[in-house]
Amino acid sequence: MAELLWSLQDSQLVARFQRRCGLFPALDEGPGENGAGPADGEAQTPELGHLPAAKGKGAGEPANGLRRLAAPQAYVQKYVVKNYFYYYLFRFSAALGQEVFYITFLPFTHWNIDPYLSRRLTIIWVLVMYIGQVTKEILKWPRPFSPPVVKLEKRVMAEYGMPSTHAMAATAISFTLLISTMDRYQYPFVLGLMMAVVFSTLVGLSRLYTGMHTVLDVLGGILITAILIVLTYPAWTLIDRLDSASPLLPVCVLVVPFFLCYNYPVSDYYSPTRADTTTIMAAGAGVTIGFWINHFFQLVSEPMESLPVIQNIPPLTTDLLVLGLAKFTVGIVLILLVRQLVQKLSLQVLYSWFKVVTRNKEARRRLEIEVPYKFVTYTSVGICAITFVPMLHRIGKEPMTVCVFLNLAKLDTAALIQGQTAGSWIAEVMAMAKALTCEEHF
Repeated sequence: MAELLWSLQDSQLVARFQRRCGLFPALDEGPGENGAGPADGEAQTPELGHLPAAKGKGAGEPANGLRRLAAPQAYVQKYVVKNYFYYYLFRFSAALGQEVFYITFLPFTHWNIDPYLSRRLTIIWVLVMYIGQVTKEILKWPRPFSPPVVKLEKRVMAEYGMPSTHAMAATAISFTLLISTMDRYQYPFVLGLMMAVVFSTLVGLSRLYTGMHTVLDVLGGILITAILIVLTYPAWTLIDRLDSASPLLPVCVLVVPFFLCYNYPVSDYYSPTRADTTTIMAAGAGVTIGFWINHFFQLVSEPMESLPVIQNIPPLTTDLLVLGLAKFTVGIVLILLVRQLVQKLSLQVLYSWFKVVTRNKEARRRLEIEVPYKFVTYTSVGICAITFVPMLHRIGKEPMTVCVFLNLAKLDTAALIQGQTAGSWIAEVMAMAKALTCEEHF
């Protein structure tokens, strides 16, 4: 068994998979002669990755979440793509496991499909990602070695490898969605199962193709997720009723995740793992608080009992597609505005409190600054997505959303870029929204 595990951890196995899929390390001639791949494959000098935090209060100390060690060197090769079908397939599949997909897919699910599903998916996603990220810091297993592996991603090179959180997130999302919908909507179960398996498999294989994980990392991530789903499944009904819990729920939802993020395992050098984990935990806290606000203040009316099976899923019409796109666009614009405003405000407060020079990017990596500003920012984003965006959608009984979408082009967005304050821009948006609620628009 030990020999099998070691073989699955072998970097040569990943390299052989890349070669089978048409991805090769480039020769020394250069891209003009050997057909090196796109920009990611251009010549790169060896990098140190992320450096430790800047010197100063708490910098380089374990209490600051870092030890004074340099990040391991990452050798970035040029590469040759001989099969562009696999290249684009696995690059796209890798994007499906990125946070950018989930922070768009989960809000879209809430605004356009089913809030019940978005709540469950978000909580399971947060749980799985936190356990996966912490496990990486505890095990400290390296990523595949390069050479022989060709690495296509540079941002996460400073992170450890085991388990693959991309594989964990993809498995958790796809199978939680399958389990949660099979008794709520009527569709061929085999089709849903096949889609879940294909989605998880593509994301897992993409981690091998991009050279970021070994086979054992991917299989370990899938196995850990399967165990977590089995263990937590009996509590899913309780999770569905969190919004009707005690008035003290928001306090617990804020304190516990913040404590876990602030006491994140100490790393030997800086990597984006702690920041990413804080972002995920904060978003989950914001979503949970948003649902609690909706229930406590009766902003939405949802049936307490399980809904009957929907016999026919509504067909995707042009009107429905336009409405969904409009709601999504309005929601994303509002979320981005909230994110930008809260992030700037929280950083200004923290910089002033700790007497740090403004715009000091290295200071953002300090524990006492990085965790609070990330947590406040993305908690606000989560609350906005669940509470305020749906409120905006409901103004004027839904058609208003389309009107806002079609009339947003009338706003002088260039003025915002050239210096118009965000507050005045938001006021202009809200004034337009209020005007569009008039009967003449409907």
